[in-house]
Amino acid sequence: MKATKLTPNISVAHQLTAKDLEEAAAAGFRSIINNRPDGEAPDQPRSEELAAAAERLGLAYWHIPVVSGQLSNNRVEAFRKALSEARKPALAFCRTGTRSATLWALAASDRLSAHEILQTAADAGYNLEALRPQLEAVSGQRSFKA
Repeated sequence: MKATKLTPNISVAHQLTAKDLEEAAAAGFRSIINNRPDGEAPDQPRSEELAAAAERLGLAYWHIPVVSGQLSNNRVEAFRKALSEARKPALAFCRTGTRSATLWALAASDRLSAHEILQTAADAGYNLEALRPQLEAVSGQRSFKA
């Protein structure tokens, strides 16, 4: 299992297996957020299998599936809520980690600037520049309200 740290509280990874969850628990992760829909690939473990493994390991578990290219505001809000409730540090995953990093970026837009978010993602190896207009719009709304 290779986890990429975004912040001290959240890391992202590619598809995890039950064995990877054992490694995640041993590495100190306390919560898992699965952003991959069941059945996306024939060899991927089902969410219920991963939830059972997480429970055996004492890990909190959320399944917030996002179909690639179909990210919605309700999924961003669900991710934000899960991350706020999660025991830290949390590990979010999808097929490559990009959807999870994108969810984090959009969920963090209520407290971080677009520059901070994009730099954090870039430092972790994720190019999320396509989100810049959306992140800047949220940042601008936050500044206007202040």
